[in-house]
Amino acid sequence: MSDMTHSENGGHPPFSIRLEDICKRFGPVQANRHVDLSVEKGTIHGIIGENGAGKSTLVSILYGFYQADSGTMILNGTPASIRTSSDAIAAGIGMVHQHFMLVPNFTALENVILGYEAEATLGPSLEVGRQKLEQLAADYGLDVPLDVPVGDLAVGLQQRIEILKALYRGADILILDEPTGVLTPQETEQLFAILRTLRAQGVTILLITHKLREIMAITDNVSVMRQGEMVAHRKTAETNPAALAELMVGRSVLLQLDKAPAKAGETRLTVSGLSYHDATGAPRLRDVSFDVRAGEILGVAGVSGNGQSELLNILAGITAPQAGTVRVKDRLVSADAPSNPAEMRDIGLAHVPEDRHAVGMVLPFQAAESAILGYEDDSALGTSFWLSPRRIATHCRELMARFDVRPANPYLKSSLFSGGNQQKIVLAREISKSPDILLVGQPTRGVDIGAIEFIHKQLVALRDEGCAILLVSVELDEILSLSDRIMVMNNGEIVGTVDAKDADETQLGLMMAGIDERQAS
Repeated sequence: MSDMTHSENGGHPPFSIRLEDICKRFGPVQANRHVDLSVEKGTIHGIIGENGAGKSTLVSILYGFYQADSGTMILNGTPASIRTSSDAIAAGIGMVHQHFMLVPNFTALENVILGYEAEATLGPSLEVGRQKLEQLAADYGLDVPLDVPVGDLAVGLQQRIEILKALYRGADILILDEPTGVLTPQETEQLFAILRTLRAQGVTILLITHKLREIMAITDNVSVMRQGEMVAHRKTAETNPAALAELMVGRSVLLQLDKAPAKAGETRLTVSGLSYHDATGAPRLRDVSFDVRAGEILGVAGVSGNGQSELLNILAGITAPQAGTVRVKDRLVSADAPSNPAEMRDIGLAHVPEDRHAVGMVLPFQAAESAILGYEDDSALGTSFWLSPRRIATHCRELMARFDVRPANPYLKSSLFSGGNQQKIVLAREISKSPDILLVGQPTRGVDIGAIEFIHKQLVALRDEGCAILLVSVELDEILSLSDRIMVMNNGEIVGTVDAKDADETQLGLMMAGIDERQAS
């Protein structure tokens, strides 16, 4: 920790957390290798690293989900043994998970006191809890409606409830795991304001995120992990995103995509009045209309769960439309004339699904088999009724070389590749067919920063070859970087469409919250 700050008297500053020589192995995988970490009291400390770098394992050890094989944990100057999450809570550690641990039908008040009732009967416990929560809300700027079921509250408010839960249990160390993944930019700023208030009140915050811009915006110090090891500690004010990215990956990474203006051609995909209700009767798409032209990327921005998944499924032929039409080149798809994925592929539409595990590949299959899913009738892969294993393997090797898939082993099970390499296999399969239209959902979800750079370049190259691309992503930076036009969805509706060159994050954030384009501008 030689490059962390020292106090004025020459000694170390007071640390809330000291982890020394932490090792953790899962079978043959060394998840944490001799990790040291010191977190100053009353600071916001970021931990970054690629997928599989060991971040989640480290904080899971800190919170008692796992036990280290070896090493020492010191909390507020005292050696600690954290064997369960109850031990962590008793030691003053709270954790806000990426996916909230709330009971939707319970009120905020009921969720917070759940398991920590002050009395045997519920009434007095609720009253005690209300008084304590009102004081916590006032102290930390965490106002929430205590008597509303949390399922009826916005995501940002649900996250506040999770923070209140931790504080209610006495946490003075707060771990946040990817806390902005489901927030609009405005909700992210509100969260950061809360974190600054918590820091000012002496709470120590450990922030796990892959978003370098957020590290720069909110943290005091940042630690970088790579391949299970802690490779660097930096004061945030003395570093920059490019330097951190290089530390994460081990090489320089292009963070800003360089692309020429789009040369949009004819309309390839037209959606008119598309509506859809789910199995419960809830509206998921409401009168959606737009088009996508050759040689452009139309980005779809919005918080996850606002109709984007249903839209992609209908366009790919997985789900039939209930109202409205979809025109793919010369094929008109409707409730009376539904399509299917095979027909869409034959027309020239390729689809990179949002969930590569559930839809994009068969994990027990070899990579070579996943690399031809949906395209088994390609005559280059065999003749008559027989596919040629040799041709399939050769085809996969060619894709692996072109898309830098590692390891370049077509016989390895799909499940044994990293998330980034799995995504490359799916992208390679779809892009290699030179589609006229590409639907791509969450192209870099769970993908390392080095692979993100590669995937973005591939999508822009495909656009420049004349493909019409519909891009769905919850990462606003990705939407802004890749798109030529940006369409914003909220509650199944299109709030507005703007040219990417004229768009800014504040405007898009307001649109994501349901404020129409003119008001947002």
